[in-house]
Amino acid sequence: MQTPPDPQVPARPQLTVLRHGPGDAIADLSLARGLLDRVKNGDRGPLLRIYRSAPTVAFGGRDRFLSGFAEAIEAARAYDFTPALRTLGGRAAAYHPGSLVVDHIEPAPRVLSPTQDRFIRFGEMYAEALRDIGIDARMGEIPGEYCPGEHSVNVGGRIKAIGTAQRVVGGAWLFSSSIIVEDPDPIRAVLTDVQAALGLAWDPATGGSISELHPGITVDAVEDAVLTRYAREYDLVPGELTPEDAQATTGHLDAHRL
Repeated sequence: MQTPPDPQVPARPQLTVLRHGPGDAIADLSLARGLLDRVKNGDRGPLLRIYRSAPTVAFGGRDRFLSGFAEAIEAARAYDFTPALRTLGGRAAAYHPGSLVVDHIEPAPRVLSPTQDRFIRFGEMYAEALRDIGIDARMGEIPGEYCPGEHSVNVGGRIKAIGTAQRVVGGAWLFSSSIIVEDPDPIRAVLTDVQAALGLAWDPATGGSISELHPGITVDAVEDAVLTRYAREYDLVPGELTPEDAQATTGHLDAHRL
């Protein structure tokens, strides 16, 4: 006989998990905005999107006003990274198939939502997920990191491993995290030339991957750790991308193209 749920225990929130591999860099960025629209409009419930990215240099809005912006775009292309404009703030960041991107999207009934609290909450959550698999992960900015942020997650106080950003619209929010796991050399090389073109000072030693300090760590292992950590707080339900999701991206493609 099945035990009925305890009315004193609150139901765990549910997240639909969407997983996919590298696609087109611009389309992948646009899909985040499209899914945000669908959640905002009530066409989708809360989502956790996890994907491997195509080689991408995502520039922040402020980068456009630097004199070397055009040169930085060409530097990204020279390394076969697609230059794109992100709409989540911050400075230029690079990621590729050795990386994992996590987009958490939820409806928000209030126009104003606790953005600072989310930076702290998810930064600590992802750091804990990495520690669960033996990675020396710590939340906090390290001197000289690219796209600096006080809620970044680093490895051993030496390498920036996770950058986080968010977008809040009326009715929903999107919290996005990029985790650099494997294959550090292309990340460091493209960022060296991009940062030089933009005239931004940084320490190239901070721009690598988790695997440099923890050999043997794979993207699969990190993905499993993130999902395991989420499963402590949420009921995770596997889902699939739909034609309607793809259609929702079309209005955002031009906003990301450079």
